[in-house]
Amino acid sequence: MPSAKPSAISRLSRPAFADPATASLDLHVLDQDKCEDWLANAPSETGNWARTNGFRGAIGQVLVIPDRDGAPRQVLVGYGTAKDRARGRFILAGALSALPGATYRLVEGIAEEDRPAECLGWLLAQYRFDRYKSGRVSETHLIAPEGVDTARIEACAAGEYLTRDLINTPASDMGPQDLQEATQALADRYGAALDVVADEDLLTQNFPMIHTVGRASDRRPRLLDMRWGNTGPKLTLVGKGVCFDTGGLNLKPGSSMALMKKDMGGAANVLGLAEMIMALQLSLQLRVLIPAVENSVSANAFRPGDVLTARNGLTVEINNTDAEGRLVLADALSYAAEDAPDLLISMATLTGAARVAVGPDLAPFYTDSDSDADALSAAAAASADPVWRMPFHAPYETMIEPLIADLDNAPSGGFAGSITAALFLRRFANGSRYMHFDIYGWTPTAAPARPKGGALQGARALLDALPTMLNL
Repeated sequence: MPSAKPSAISRLSRPAFADPATASLDLHVLDQDKCEDWLANAPSETGNWARTNGFRGAIGQVLVIPDRDGAPRQVLVGYGTAKDRARGRFILAGALSALPGATYRLVEGIAEEDRPAECLGWLLAQYRFDRYKSGRVSETHLIAPEGVDTARIEACAAGEYLTRDLINTPASDMGPQDLQEATQALADRYGAALDVVADEDLLTQNFPMIHTVGRASDRRPRLLDMRWGNTGPKLTLVGKGVCFDTGGLNLKPGSSMALMKKDMGGAANVLGLAEMIMALQLSLQLRVLIPAVENSVSANAFRPGDVLTARNGLTVEINNTDAEGRLVLADALSYAAEDAPDLLISMATLTGAARVAVGPDLAPFYTDSDSDADALSAAAAASADPVWRMPFHAPYETMIEPLIADLDNAPSGGFAGSITAALFLRRFANGSRYMHFDIYGWTPTAAPARPKGGALQGARALLDALPTMLNL
């Protein structure tokens, strides 16, 4: 077995574009509908070589054009048709695995408005989770085209690398303490402050539901509270940090536990977004709250039928111990609201119902603000980070109100599971301007720039929308 590599936060290399002075190969990206015209105007040896090899500009096609000595002179990459491209994203990244290891300079073929997303896709396609696996892969590097905001793209890629690494790390190496250490390392990198409330102090400082969910594990529960920035509007991000979810006494079947290392995907996503914000020095006051727990089984695990009292005084009847994420988020949201943030956002791998509704690729979100929803949707389209608005449907409020307590953590009936979870959480935002994301945090099937594994969802869209939403 190879020895463990540095932790997720300690990568020795960061995603970056190549130095423009580096020797490079010219990269020609060709639209399928214009490919034959381009070949007709190219030198005859180039056109003949391309036709002989069946190059026609289809998505994913790659052709190396050699010089007279057989060394690569330039490379052609197919870009498909506009209709083809509308069905996917990060089209250029889909060709990287077929490119020989080298540094490339984009010469032509990608519209100016599409270059940021395609350049980001190139960096994201370089991602490898190699903490436990040795071996080298051929690397391809890109010299960023002129006019592209390289600092912003590199910050986005770094944030996504962090999110992927945190989610991909198995629970054996990503418990509450490990998540705390990763958050501390991020705070240290950007000069942020981190406070931690742990174990029995959660009770003395009034975080009862965080303590209750995490008390059955010998990896003790905690609340992570990171702050950065002293001026500007207050943005608070709350991320679900359930480092492994057995389901508690409502034990999950083995097949449903297979991906539960990703149940801290909300925490990983808010940390990825925090990295982007701090790297780009946005003019705001950032706060990140992460309730970090492990939902385990032991004699002192909380039980179905228990009634818990949350930080804000609301009582919650437990009808399923596997609906624990909303419990730990509730205390964190109540605490966040006490600081009167200008915008409060939660992100969580919360419900299977959200996956049934929109699948794994879309990030469903909830907000009462039409202007915030419009800003986010517009930013999502521009940043190749798809989101979908879901309703805080008020008539369903009665579904989360049981007979013997203020709230029910797992309404019976099986309907509208994502909506009722969002309505539950909104009760703890205490009137704050609030947005909630019910994400999957995982790519089940590899796609261009998105390897199978941990995934960042909604964070780039938020980054692009924040200037509008907070008047930055």
